[in-house]
Amino acid sequence: MVDSQGMTLYYFTKDEKGTSSSVCTGDCLAKWPISTAVSDEPVLEGVAGEAGTIESPDGEKQVTLNGMPLYTFAKDAKPGDTAGQGVGGVWFAVVPDGTIIQ
Repeated sequence: MVDSQGMTLYYFTKDEKGTSSSVCTGDCLAKWPISTAVSDEPVLEGVAGEAGTIESPDGEKQVTLNGMPLYTFAKDAKPGDTAGQGVGGVWFAVVPDGTIIQ
C-alpha cells in the first residue's frame, strides 16, 4: 500500500490497534514520518480496510487503517522503495486489506 506520492506505508507493531496516539515520537518520527490526512474520514482508493485518523503530537491528522497508525520511512528515496520492511522486527509494509507483510 502506498500514499498519494507512491511511498510505501508501514505499521509500527508497537502501536496498539485502536490507539488514540502513536508510541512513535521524537527521533522515531524523524525516521518514520506519519501519513497525514486533511479530514477525519480519509478516502483511501483501492483499500478494503477501514480508514480513519488519530491526532499526532503536533496536531496533524495521522491516517490509520483498521485502527493502526500509518507511517512512511525516511530512507525510502523514491516511490515503490521498501527499505523499511522488517526494520527492527517491528516495522512492516501494509497491504490494502490492512494486513502486514512479514
